[in-house]
Amino acid sequence: MSEITGTGPLKTVVHVEELEPVEVAPGIVRRRVGATGHARGWLIDFAPGSEWPEVDVHTTEERYYVLSGEVIEGEERHGAGTYVVFAPGSRHRPRSESGARILGITVL
Repeated sequence: MSEITGTGPLKTVVHVEELEPVEVAPGIVRRRVGATGHARGWLIDFAPGSEWPEVDVHTTEERYYVLSGEVIEGEERHGAGTYVVFAPGSRHRPRSESGARILGITVL
């Protein structure tokens, strides 16, 4: 991770594949792509047949973009190119039958 600074961090650049992968649950790997006082970003890879380990409850807004594969939220299927926004107070438990990669932002 590198930063360009003047009076403070103005820009952060990361190469996602260089970030430390952390296994969230079997078949689900998260990479944190950076955070500020306003939001934090993450990249999650779902292996085929994986499911988030618990219901994810949002106290703030969360958004994600499906880069590849398909994410299933209840009965809804979100394929590559889909942008999903969860309002504060929402809850979900994503899973994937085919595998997926999503890029997300949690608004703080």
